[in-house]
Amino acid sequence: MSKYKEIKGFKVQTLASDTIASQVLGGTWASAASLNTARGNGNSSNQGTSTNTIYFGGYPPAPSRLAITESWNGTAWTEVNDLNQGRSNQGGAGVYTAALCYGGGTQPGQFHPVTTESWNGTSWTEVNDLNSARRELGGAGLQTAAMAIGGNHAPAPKLANVEFWDGTSWTEGADLPTATSNMAASGLTTSALSINGSPTDTKTFKYNGSAWSEDADTNTPRNNLGGSGSGTSALASGGNNVPGTVQTANTEGYDGTSWSELSDLPTGNQALSQSGAAASGNTDAMMMGGQTPSATTATNTWSAPTTFTKINLGQVYYNSTSNAYKVTEQAVPTGSWASGGNLNTGRNGGGSAGTTQNTGLAFGGSGPSALTESYNGTSWTEVNDLNTARNEGSRGMGGTQTSALMVGGAPSPAFTESWNGTSWTEITDINTGRKASMIAATSNTSAMIMGGEPPPTFSVDTEVWNGTAWTEVNNLNKGRNNGAGTGTVTASIAIGGQIQPPNAAGQEVESWNGTSWTEIAEVNTATRGQGISGTTNTDTLIFGTNPGASAKTEYWNGSSWTELADLATGRGNLYGFGSIYGAGAAGGTPPATIVSTEEWNAATLNKTITVS
Repeated sequence: MSKYKEIKGFKVQTLASDTIASQVLGGTWASAASLNTARGNGNSSNQGTSTNTIYFGGYPPAPSRLAITESWNGTAWTEVNDLNQGRSNQGGAGVYTAALCYGGGTQPGQFHPVTTESWNGTSWTEVNDLNSARRELGGAGLQTAAMAIGGNHAPAPKLANVEFWDGTSWTEGADLPTATSNMAASGLTTSALSINGSPTDTKTFKYNGSAWSEDADTNTPRNNLGGSGSGTSALASGGNNVPGTVQTANTEGYDGTSWSELSDLPTGNQALSQSGAAASGNTDAMMMGGQTPSATTATNTWSAPTTFTKINLGQVYYNSTSNAYKVTEQAVPTGSWASGGNLNTGRNGGGSAGTTQNTGLAFGGSGPSALTESYNGTSWTEVNDLNTARNEGSRGMGGTQTSALMVGGAPSPAFTESWNGTSWTEITDINTGRKASMIAATSNTSAMIMGGEPPPTFSVDTEVWNGTAWTEVNNLNKGRNNGAGTGTVTASIAIGGQIQPPNAAGQEVESWNGTSWTEIAEVNTATRGQGISGTTNTDTLIFGTNPGASAKTEYWNGSSWTELADLATGRGNLYGFGSIYGAGAAGGTPPATIVSTEEWNAATLNKTITVS
């Protein structure tokens, strides 16, 4: 006879370790044999590996500048022939048998005069000088093809110019987009990165072999950090957590598109040097020296697993090492905001739609404006305009990227327009004209609006749209405008807004069950003009607020509100779209009109299954 388990059960995979999203995310730092001389602000053969590299220059306490060179064989450091000129904060390139050292500083406030030295595996030889003296520069490339990136040279505190070494001499090339010093650098002359530094802090600049462009920001602002890898696969570690003076242990990995948090260094460290071959793909690197905060002999090697099981959302497995059953899920409370693409036209106070992070729609807004823009997760594209320019139209989740509504607004408070993915069409007016109402729409044929402002009062009216006509249903408990709504015609939510009375930003929240409104738990921060994402009245994010251009983010799980990671930029009257797992916050006003977009991502985690 068949058993019920054989009919309805399923097999659970047994793994020795948790699943991970990529090989590099499983990487860790391990302590290795110490340098012979404690120092920071030296440099290394940046294309070296965890089994062979050299580290040269630096300083212990100021004002000394060291000429010491040490060679690493994978087991221990050995002192070899010194540089001809002691220096710190210099550029470095190459491998352990063929390296380059250039620029740097000699004594405090003085700059080494453009000297370049070449290492042949035994000794250093002076070769042709840089064109521009500099220290605190970024170094990338090989002994025969290197880059000197940015840096610092009085009287210009920061430099944007980049020089290229062809094995014989230095030539001026394409400048950085922003003058920068104290950055990390990685890669070769055909593909390189300039990472963070001063004053850019979180900026990444990418070189494609002919020109620089600004790329994804790192998660942690810092300067005086270490970097290794290539222009499409890099590591950034340690540094000074700008604008403070605390050494950070953070390590981040770059996959050619974005930065992800990886395993930290054992100890917070700045002024360190880091090496790792471009071809290693972030699976092999090492760091040495630095300040923790005093000069250190620390050496750490980075390695990533050669085999791993890729993470799969919804997967259930048994971890035999930890003796626990695990499930892979997206954890909303651990989410964070990252930079996205800019709107073509900054504005605020319009309508928005889109159920995912990669399918946003922003329409109308300050001006009043008729502009409509569509977002694909990377960039915004202008599409067909509204028929009537308007500001303070319906706020909240106005449908999807291909099926949305814009209701009311100024100066035409009764007009309704329907979006079919290509163009807007005027349809039946709402019964009570209003501006700054809240909307909960799943498409252009199923929606409801609530509240708003038909002067001189704040409305309690609720109307439901069935694709043909608007029908008045039971009222809100409190009149309000400029809040946010989301959900369906049978399960929606109205959040915050300006409440009457007392005519101020409110914390009140009401939930709709298809028949009537019920007051539920209040948000933690009084809010109006906020963005919103989510598609039900039990799973919702709100973010930003006006007045005050707040960066607050709160999550509703159906029973309580929880404060999550803040937006990078406080903003109010913004465009919000997406879900609790992946959302977008675009535009707004702090009070200047914003063009930037931020993207919310809930982390994918392996959670232990517990039975109670």
